[in-house]
Amino acid sequence: MQIHVDIVFPRCFGVSNEFGATFLALSFFVLTGGLQAQELKAGAAKIAITPPTGFPLWGYSARRDSPSTGVHDPLFARSVVLAVGKEKLALVSLDLGRPPTRERTASIRKRLKEAGVDHVFLAASHTHHGPVLELDNWPDPKKPYVRTLEDRIIQATLEALKELRPVRLGIAREEGDWNRNRHAKRNDRPLDKELLVVRIEDSQKQALAHLVNLAAHATMRDSKLRDFSADFPGALARKVEKEAGGVCLFLQGAAGDLSPNPKPGDGADEFGEALADRVLNWTKDMRCELMEPKSLKVREHDFTFGKRFDIGQPLVRAAFSMVFFKDLIDFYEREYRDGIRPHLTTALLDERIGIVGVSGEFFCGHALNLKKRARLEHLLFVGYCNDYQQYFPTIEAVAEGGYGAEATVSPVEIGAGERIMDQALIDLLEMRGKIRKEELPKR
Repeated sequence: MQIHVDIVFPRCFGVSNEFGATFLALSFFVLTGGLQAQELKAGAAKIAITPPTGFPLWGYSARRDSPSTGVHDPLFARSVVLAVGKEKLALVSLDLGRPPTRERTASIRKRLKEAGVDHVFLAASHTHHGPVLELDNWPDPKKPYVRTLEDRIIQATLEALKELRPVRLGIAREEGDWNRNRHAKRNDRPLDKELLVVRIEDSQKQALAHLVNLAAHATMRDSKLRDFSADFPGALARKVEKEAGGVCLFLQGAAGDLSPNPKPGDGADEFGEALADRVLNWTKDMRCELMEPKSLKVREHDFTFGKRFDIGQPLVRAAFSMVFFKDLIDFYEREYRDGIRPHLTTALLDERIGIVGVSGEFFCGHALNLKKRARLEHLLFVGYCNDYQQYFPTIEAVAEGGYGAEATVSPVEIGAGERIMDQALIDLLEMRGKIRKEELPKR
C-alpha cells in the first residue's frame, strides 16, 4: 500500500509513522514575493433529507416502482462552502443515487448565486437505496419531495455560508485495495486506487469538515431491501463525525466500472467503518496550518452529444418497459430528446488542488488519465455531480463491451467522456496560466 500525505507547512520533508509508511511531498501554501494573499475561509453544515416512505426507490431496475417500506439509516445533505476573497463555491454531498435533475439543479444554482455562492458541486454518493428524483409528483404534486430536497440543500448551504471563518487545510492520500474493476476482463484493467482525504479545521484546530474522495459503487445493501440507506458512505460519515467532529462529505469518484472490495464477510457498515478508521488514523498525525492561497477559480461547461439509441422509438420503449416503469421512461425520453447534455464543473484552489465534477457515471480510466495529464499535486474527481446522464465509458471499454458500456445504459455517443476530460484539462491548464484564454476556441 502506497501512502502520500500532504500537509500545509513552510518547507518539504519526510517522516515515518509506526507502520513504516513514508509520508511524502509535505508542502504548504506560502506567500511568494509580489503576490497579494487572500485567506481561505470555510463553513459547514448538515441537514436531514430522508424522504417519506411508500414511494419508489432509485437504482435497481428489478424493483421497478415498488414502494419503499422503511428507513434503514437516515439520509443527509452535507455542505461545505469555500471562499477566497469574493469567490465562493459549495461542495454538497448527498446520500442519494443521483443529484437533483437538470431543472432542480438549475434552480439550486440560481438561488445560491443570488445568496453569493457562484458555484456548486451537488455530488451524490450513488446509493441504490435512495429515492427516485426524476418524478416531481410524490408524495404530493403540490409539494413534491424534490422541492423539499431543494429547499433543504439551500438551507444547509446558507447555514454553511454564515459560518465562514479562516481555516487550516491538510490533505492525505493513499493507494489501497478498497475497490475493484467490475467491468473489464483484461489483465491490464484500469483501477483508480486512490483514497484522498481533505481535513478542514478552524484556527482552534477544531474540525469543520472532512472530504473523502474514493471511487466505488455504493451498492453494498441487498437489492431486495426496500428501506432507505446511505450504504457504506453513511457508515463512513457517521463514524468520522462522531470521533473527529465536523461533517464528513463522501465525494464519489469515477465509479462507473468500480465496486467496493470489502474483506470477506464484511457488509456496508463494516466496509464504511473500515474506511472511517483510515481517515481517523490520518487525522491523529495530520498537522494543518492556516493557508493563504492566491486564488480560487472555477469554470463550467455544458455539452450536447449525440445518442446511440432513441428511447422514443416504439421497439426501444417496449424493451425498456420490461425493466423500468412508465413515468421513469417518460422522464428520460424527455431528457434525451435533444441529445445527451452533461455538465462539467472544474475548480482550482491555489493552482495546486483541482476539483472536477461531472454529471454521470464515468469509468475510472477517465479519472486516471486526467490526473496524469493535469500534473496537479491533488485532483479530486467527483462523479454523479450536477445532474445525471448515466454511464460514460472509455472508448476502450465500449470496444470491450459489457454492462456500463452498452448503449442501453450508456446512450451517449462514443468518445463523449474523452471530450469532456479534454475540456477539464484545458480548464485546469488555463486557470494555471499554462494556456492563454485567447488561444482557446470560441464557443
